[in-house]
Formats: sequence, C-alpha cells, structure tokens
Amino acid sequence: RAESAAVMAVARAGKRLVAVGDYGVVLLSDDSGRHFRQAHAVPVSVMLTDVQFIDALHGHATGHDGVILSTADGGDTWRLLARGGSDNQPWTSVWFADPQNGFVVGRFGQAQATHDGGRSWAPLKIATGDDSDKHLFKIIAGAHKLLVVTAESGLVFRSEDGGNTWAAVETGQKASLWTGLALANGDLLVSGMRGKLLRSQDQGASWTNVKTGVTDSLVDMTQLADGSVLIVGQNGRQLRSRDGARFTAQQRNDRLPLTAALQAPQSNVVLFSMAGVVVDETK
Repeated sequence: RAESAAVMAVARAGKRLVAVGDYGVVLLSDDSGRHFRQAHAVPVSVMLTDVQFIDALHGHATGHDGVILSTADGGDTWRLLARGGSDNQPWTSVWFADPQNGFVVGRFGQAQATHDGGRSWAPLKIATGDDSDKHLFKIIAGAHKLLVVTAESGLVFRSEDGGNTWAAVETGQKASLWTGLALANGDLLVSGMRGKLLRSQDQGASWTNVKTGVTDSLVDMTQLADGSVLIVGQNGRQLRSRDGARFTAQQRNDRLPLTAALQAPQSNVVLFSMAGVVVDETK
C-alpha cells in the first residue's frame, strides 16, 4: 500500500514523476501520474522529506536520521551517501547544482555541503549570530547563482554566489516559511504557516505580503505549463494564480492535508497528501 503512505515531496526526472515520503517510500510514475510503483531499491526506511533531480537520471533525496540518498537511474535504485550528522537530525531540503556540488539544510540552522558528489560533507554556515539556530526548511534556486533558503520566524537566507556567502533577509512576517518557488519571470514566492504568502520582485532582497484569504498552512507550490501558479496546503487548501500576485482559494471536499503538487508531462496536475497520491478535483 505504498501509494497510501504520506508523501512529502515530488520532482520530475525527465518525463517521470518521483515522489518520496514516509517509511522510505519512493514512488515512480511513467504515465503522467495515472499509476505509481515503488522504486526497486531504497536503503532506508525513515521519512524522506525532499527530492531533487539534476537531469532525467541523476537525483538526490534527504530525510530523517540525517540520510542523504542519490540515484543514477531516474529513481529506480538509490544508494546511501550519508547518514547521521548532528544528533541524527532530519534534513529538510536538498539541492545539487551538478553531480558534484550540492548541499542540505535542516533544523537549528544546520547545513552541510559537498563538492565531490557526496563522498564527503562539511558544515555550511548559512545562518549566523542571533539567527544561527533558526530552523531551515526549503532551498529555492533562482537565476544567475541565486539561492534562497526559507526559515522560521519569517526569515529567508539569500546567496548571490551559488551558496558561498549568505545574508539574512527580514520579510516583515513572523510565521515559519516552509516552501517557495522561483517563477519563470524571475519573481520569487515563499509561503508557510497560517496562510502566509510573500512575493519578491528583486531576487529576494525585499518581500511584500500577498493576500490569500486563508489561515491554512501552505506547504508546497508549483508553476504550471501555462504560467499559472498552484499552491497546496492543509485542510485540502489550493490557491491558484495567473500572475503570481493575485490568488483564488479553493478547498477539496475531503479536506485532505495536501503536501505536494506537480504537473505531469501530459498536462494533468498530480497532488499528494499525508494519505498518499490523490486526484485533483478542483481545476
């Protein structure tokens, strides 16, 4: 019953959808989300929190107990790059620029980077000073080496040089920011607790509040082929926008806690929840 396991993140590996979640479950779909199967080999059984692919074959996933995984066959088989770290803390997000260079982030400001494809890892200092213990949630990659990491207390951390140096940016909000997205036009969106949604039109240097009309936490977002934006969250909440600035709220009748969303190659949007794969009923 792997399709009923809680899914925490999803990514595209070429035309394939790869979703990760609880119990080390990795789900693969080669028919635009109509059917899913389990990966052939996953060396852990802990909750996996994030997944990212560099190309159709090479990807990485991370999760609880400090695990970092890699695949070279589009998600069919995975190998363990690292496990443990600081108190076996969960990593919350992973991002690789190329097969050699990547980093992970997690709780209490913890982050690690690799420059040899995951053979070795070293601490990466993103948050400093009074912000050094802030939980880090989601890595967002923009254009021209721009990286943004969302955090608690309404903070984002910003790098303009591919992650070598970082600066904290106050957004004017205090809610934890759990996810974010770089849009095709260069704008950035971040969202999180209590329906908070923020937009930046200057590469993350400043942020403005976007009215959502909801108080449900917003946990994932994706940009669709037509340029519109879909954000999903708790209580079956979905927000849709044509321009990334004005959003319309909808809610699934079953009020499932939605966790991830992605457009499949054949245009349909696939949703995921704490109860696994679900069908998008609100278009």
